[in-house]
Amino acid sequence: MKAKGYILSLYLLSFSISIADEGMWLPQLLQITGVYQKMKDAGCKLTPEQIYSVNHSSLKDAIVLFGGGCTAEIVSEKGLIITNHHCGYSSIVNLSTVEKNYLKKGYWARKQEEELYCPNLTVSLVVRIEDVTNEVLKSTQNVTEKKQRDAIINENIQAIIKKATEGTHYNAIVKPFSYELQYFLIVYETFKDVRLVAAPPEHIGKFGGEDDNWMWPRHNADFTMFRIYVNKENKPAEYSPDNVPYKPKYVIPISLKGYKENDFTMVYGFPGRTQEYLSSYGVDVLMNDIDPRRVALRELKLKVLEKYMKQNEELNLKYANTYASIANYYKKWKGEMMGLKKFNAVERKRTFEKGLEEKLKFKNTALDSFNTVMKKFSEIYPSYQYYQMQADYFQECFMAIDAIKFIGNYVDFFTEYNRMKMGLSHQLDKLKSTLSASLPFQFYLPADKEIFIVLMNYYFENVKKKDRLPFLDSLYNQFNQDIQKMADYLYSNSLFLNTDKLRELLSTPNDQKIKDFESDVFYRLTQSIKLQFYSQILPHLKENDASITETQRMFVKLIIDYNKEKQYYPDANSTLRIAFGKVKPYEPRDGVKYGYFTTSQGILEKQNNNNPDYFIDDTLKTLFLKKDFGKYADKDGQLHIAFIASNHTTGGNSGSPVFNSKGELIGTNFDRCWEGTMSDIMYNPEICRNIVLDIRYTMFLLDKYAKCERIVQEIKKAE
Repeated sequence: MKAKGYILSLYLLSFSISIADEGMWLPQLLQITGVYQKMKDAGCKLTPEQIYSVNHSSLKDAIVLFGGGCTAEIVSEKGLIITNHHCGYSSIVNLSTVEKNYLKKGYWARKQEEELYCPNLTVSLVVRIEDVTNEVLKSTQNVTEKKQRDAIINENIQAIIKKATEGTHYNAIVKPFSYELQYFLIVYETFKDVRLVAAPPEHIGKFGGEDDNWMWPRHNADFTMFRIYVNKENKPAEYSPDNVPYKPKYVIPISLKGYKENDFTMVYGFPGRTQEYLSSYGVDVLMNDIDPRRVALRELKLKVLEKYMKQNEELNLKYANTYASIANYYKKWKGEMMGLKKFNAVERKRTFEKGLEEKLKFKNTALDSFNTVMKKFSEIYPSYQYYQMQADYFQECFMAIDAIKFIGNYVDFFTEYNRMKMGLSHQLDKLKSTLSASLPFQFYLPADKEIFIVLMNYYFENVKKKDRLPFLDSLYNQFNQDIQKMADYLYSNSLFLNTDKLRELLSTPNDQKIKDFESDVFYRLTQSIKLQFYSQILPHLKENDASITETQRMFVKLIIDYNKEKQYYPDANSTLRIAFGKVKPYEPRDGVKYGYFTTSQGILEKQNNNNPDYFIDDTLKTLFLKKDFGKYADKDGQLHIAFIASNHTTGGNSGSPVFNSKGELIGTNFDRCWEGTMSDIMYNPEICRNIVLDIRYTMFLLDKYAKCERIVQEIKKAE
């Protein structure tokens, strides 16, 4: 069967019992798959060409991949984009100092020349998306050996990318979909001059802090604005004072008319990763082993960081981005674990698998395939579980200790130094420059030492002796199993934690100096950690991942062929997708019902100026108390802050535009309700809700609070 013909069947399945509002759909296939008709029935008034077109300007020309991990949208003729505050967080931190703390105080560029260049920040627009399955799989039909097949596929992919980008300023990637059943080419235009335009103070942008993160009701203004700059030919360019604002192909108009319950909503963006088609084996390992371990390790580090961040503003700024990054997925995994258990996810998966087996009872070949798949899952997952455990300890324990991560760079440095004698001096110079820039340390030694102690205590309490890192276990015994003493010795005696000695090493490295540093105990520990992971853990984990992918591919094919009651969509993989649903309340627990929007009154009710997470400044409070909302008030007279809808979203949808039925911007997607974070694995229409910042609150803050008339005027308004 030809690949395209088969893959199309993945989408052309019955709608009869498909779950309402579930799905992350490929925009270029909306019409031919029948998804567009479902959107139209739900209230969408846009045409498929208005949503996605290669030949004409469309919504897709204003949807931005922001920094590689979020989404943003273009809202003015001068390349102004909106994304989330938490998406712009690291850029704001990097631009801040204790004296000019834009994170704490906010930033409003009242003149164009005040817009701040953000080094290393890029944004990308999709030029086109093409199905290249046949081209990728060319010459692989009769190849059974995996390495040979993979080599052919990689060669084909490189040829496709070269053809798509040759003679252009575009870049491209070929992405596998549905466990490598299908491949798409995505061509991007990437912009390297991006500047900060507006950011609310942290107490507004992150109102509620980590307590409210992933929770509903929400009251934070999770937005930041940036601008794309280009050369005078309107093409991407490296930063230059001579660059000018980008003139986009399409600009999204904002609507101040609001919404009501059951109104159509559409999210357009770059969702990161979902695993909707995991087997019961995969869900079991994730829910009962992986998530609990990651949550426990991150919780330990967060407690230490919180303690030190409260000591002074310098430490708070130093660890602000790290803390936010760790806390975000800590709470997400915690909610995911809770939701999967409450939804009896493993049993539901097993019931589904039994039902599929029943359908195959009289289809001998298919039943044999099913039995083979289930047998492979049962054999792969115990090994995967073991090596994933080791990988989690590497990532969430060892590499969560800044000293180990820092010293790990010198393991690479010394390797390069030895290679230098073989003509690679340019690599050594580059690495020396990078390491020199990291001095003084970007971490606080007392805090890091305490993190070392709590994480190592957890490791030795939870990992059996036979599974421990040999050098670490030996060191543990050398200090009579006293982790405090071990930490005292490492942090007090390591050459790598002495800035002066490091600078001396980097200025004039030689064999003797490197030999001295290589004998450092902290170095030897770090070297053994990296060696163990990259030589013994990672290869097995990759092998297991490949086996799971191959088996999942067989599993998904069986589902498509013999379970046609539901329409299937490929798992999210950071590619452009459409999700649609409706504005809806929800009931997460017995006796608990949440409304679908929040207002400024909720901010006043939460106010606690003794708690920085719930601080309200006098300017904002006065506006609220006087109800000075202007044209940004809803018909009910209140200032709406956020709302929820049933769009199927995940990480990467942060910053995504949320549209009404006409394609007008009514809000910026920024989160999911905690009870429904299980939607990455299993969508539950009763409790899965995405949380959206009302565009009217964004405009209110720009206009009434910050008085940024320049920005307010340039934003395109719906007629």
